Amino acid sequence: MKGFVKQVAVFSLGAWAVAAPLHAQAPQFLVGGGVGLPMGDFGDFFKMGFQGMAGVSFAPAKLPVGIQIDGNYAQYKVDDDALDEKSRMIYGTANAVYTFKTAAASKLHPYLIGGLGVYNAKATGDDAPTGAESTTKFGINAGAGFNIAAGGASVFVEGRFHDVFTDGGSTQFVPLSVGLRFGGK
Repeated sequence: MKGFVKQVAVFSLGAWAVAAPLHAQAPQFLVGGGVGLPMGDFGDFFKMGFQGMAGVSFAPAKLPVGIQIDGNYAQYKVDDDALDEKSRMIYGTANAVYTFKTAAASKLHPYLIGGLGVYNAKATGDDAPTGAESTTKFGINAGAGFNIAAGGASVFVEGRFHDVFTDGGSTQFVPLSVGLRFGGK
């Protein structure tokens, strides 16, 4: 776990170093959560799960592209009700966010998001393999969403495809998130 914490710290500092020269407006903070849909081989063994996220984004005043760094927690239960086994994931991503230009009076602001991540997974539960260790791998993600202005904050709805580069293939899932953005301006 110490190695994972170091990787996330280095990853975050690198993303921060890239964001600083962009002369961004004040940062926006976000919190959200929703469901996670396992895909591919991962979906063959696990059911729909849940996930939560928190993050910060920086958007340059004159550009449509910003940066978002987020931390996430997700859990998926094995697709066998007789077993108590889950896959717990903790991951962080650094992303570019492209916000489409909309009319000044519009409250709906669509965006595209994509980037790199560090993913830590571990089998948990009473029926998890004895001595199961966590594994940390890199991956990519891409998706779309929209912000709905609501006073000084905004509500966001987002879907992202994650592809984690695991041994012998990949682990794929799609979190569908709803949350709140605040700060900035």
